[in-house]
Amino acid sequence: MGTRIQQQPGQVRKAPENFVDTDGVRTVFAQARGGRRDFIRNAFAAAVAGTAASTALAQSSTADGDPAILQLPAHSTGLGQPVVTDGYGKPSKYEANVQRRQSPGLTPTAQASVSFAPLQSLFGIVTPSGLHFERHHQGWWDIDPSKHRLMINGMVKAAKVFTLDELMRLPSVSRFHFIECGANTGMEWGNVAVPTAQYTHGMLSCSEFTGVPLITLLEMAGADLKGERFVLAEGADGSSMTRTIPMSLIRSGEVLVAYGQNGEMLRPEQGYPLRLVVPGVQGVSWIKYLRRIELGDQPYGTKDETVHYVDLMPDGQHRQYTSIQECKSVVTTPSGGQMLLDKGFYNITGLAWSGRGKVKRVDVSVDGGRNWRTARLESPVLSKCLTRFNIDWVWDGSPAIIQSRAMDDTGYVQPSYRQLRAVRGTRSIYHNNAIQSWQVQPSGEVANVQLS
Repeated sequence: MGTRIQQQPGQVRKAPENFVDTDGVRTVFAQARGGRRDFIRNAFAAAVAGTAASTALAQSSTADGDPAILQLPAHSTGLGQPVVTDGYGKPSKYEANVQRRQSPGLTPTAQASVSFAPLQSLFGIVTPSGLHFERHHQGWWDIDPSKHRLMINGMVKAAKVFTLDELMRLPSVSRFHFIECGANTGMEWGNVAVPTAQYTHGMLSCSEFTGVPLITLLEMAGADLKGERFVLAEGADGSSMTRTIPMSLIRSGEVLVAYGQNGEMLRPEQGYPLRLVVPGVQGVSWIKYLRRIELGDQPYGTKDETVHYVDLMPDGQHRQYTSIQECKSVVTTPSGGQMLLDKGFYNITGLAWSGRGKVKRVDVSVDGGRNWRTARLESPVLSKCLTRFNIDWVWDGSPAIIQSRAMDDTGYVQPSYRQLRAVRGTRSIYHNNAIQSWQVQPSGEVANVQLS
């Protein structure tokens, strides 16, 4: 029993108007009260006894053993491959379908495009560097670190210019944080647009970042940190990406000038050799190829914060500087494009996060929001970091609609589409944190749906 991953986009559907609750929900609640071990044991026993084929398989396994375990394959009797010493380690060839993917036609050119992380194929909370989502505005570069420089200027006593070597000599910190594009889930504002979790939520990743707190560099330059202050962060790529960061975020020491990611140097597509890490804030503010920090006394009003990355409101106005990524979650298994192979026990799992702090609770529904159960939050639960949640479920073969709803430690609760659209309308692009729904059909096929 399990889910089969279908990497190719599948058909998407709206929720059926005649969808009704089933006895399966009550069965899950009743069995769960008996304790988790009994719940899982009974679920598997019921699934095995469900069909004649399953019964025959169980009897065969009991009497003679599974033939696949009794026949030794070549890798159990032969000499394996030598230790890999001449290159970078790679995943198994059988995992070649787990990869970042672009959405055809999303942008005019590949240099100003996105690759989506395969959330449905990942475990835990850390995104492998090779599967980390990408967003570029004018392509990526592999910059010679010996020639790269970082300047600190503006309202400082003495402008400073740092080499990478000089930065790496300073005291460093390492922290786990999520990074999410402000446009993540943006294609779903009006209606169902894409088939899988990779495309609905895949502009999201989580890594351990290593670097120097930005406040340290500002203090070294004799920055005037009194009163209301802002910094302008500027990248070295051809798009001249610049963003305003309020000093209120920097004073905490959370904002980093990072050179490390997941235990190694940043990848070129992630901003090598330097990038800004601004926990909880949309990814466009995490300036890659960081070359300059300027301190000022007011927001800078750059092109990428006054024309782009603004929220279109129902009355036609643009809302600016809405950078915080609000509390959000998504079930990654079962999710769109997957297939439940048989009735019985399943572990529903997913990810939750908040740009304002820690995830406090995640509730899961299998009947489109009529009933909710509280999921298990797997450790560690860190601030402004992905949190993995799990919950037990016995599928009886009836239609189901799976949802997750997260709450953070500020008390904010993830909204439904109806609640979000009542405030934001349907014409936005950015900051869609509405509850995601996945429809499980009697055939086992899972598809993206939206409930109003």
